[in-house]
Amino acid sequence: MRPTSLTAYRWEVRKLLAEKRSYIGIGAAALLPTLFVIVMGLQTGGPYDVPLGHNLRHSGIALSLVVLTFASRFGAQLVTALVAGDIVATEDAGGTLKMVFTRSATRSQILTGKTLAAFTYTLVLIAALGVAGLIGGVIAWGFQPIVDLSGATLSAPHALALLVAALAVFGAPLLATAAFGIFLSVATRNSAAAIVGTLVYSLAQEAIGGLVHVHWIQTYILSAQFDAWHGLFRTPVDWAEITRGLWVSLIFAIAPLVAAFWLFLRRDVAN
Repeated sequence: MRPTSLTAYRWEVRKLLAEKRSYIGIGAAALLPTLFVIVMGLQTGGPYDVPLGHNLRHSGIALSLVVLTFASRFGAQLVTALVAGDIVATEDAGGTLKMVFTRSATRSQILTGKTLAAFTYTLVLIAALGVAGLIGGVIAWGFQPIVDLSGATLSAPHALALLVAALAVFGAPLLATAAFGIFLSVATRNSAAAIVGTLVYSLAQEAIGGLVHVHWIQTYILSAQFDAWHGLFRTPVDWAEITRGLWVSLIFAIAPLVAAFWLFLRRDVAN
């Protein structure tokens, strides 16, 4: 039976499962909301001015959503870059990519498998943050209704469903960040350069959003799409904000992936 892209995907997932840093990244994602609860327990104040922050200490469902705001400013991109920027470059550095090329799987199948594995890891990170935040928040403040950004009260089950949807919307720009990391991993053939380059890319997006006061730039840069989930917590739901976050993230993901495949398929095995 000839290998397929799914075969290559399973190879890459097994590699990630064998690496300690994969578990460190997931643990860090789960630890963030846990530390947040502990810090909140040691003080009387809190970040009540952030989106949905007014629900802290009233409903545990809000914890993961509040943590998303802080994670989007750098932490989520950092952990994503560590895997995406290394997914191809590490085999270049170790000299094992030539051996991979000799397998019966095609180059497109190999890179597709690596891309899917990096994307899967990114989604697992988001899930770990969401689950840990929900568990920690509910233990600390209970499974209570929340007040959305428009001042409407949402029942706890409704808010929980929106939390799951918010994590999915938040995942879109994070997958686009992973796509850029994969491109740098292919283009630079150096893990450190790809990881640092992905972080610089994310920081540059934040800097542009904060310093360049041009509305359309602030609206359509990738970093702005990390806040697209806010549209779910408005009454009525702001679908324009959500769909913009998804299609802008898709564009930012497709461009580097196309470039990565173009370079990877034309790579000289001898080099």
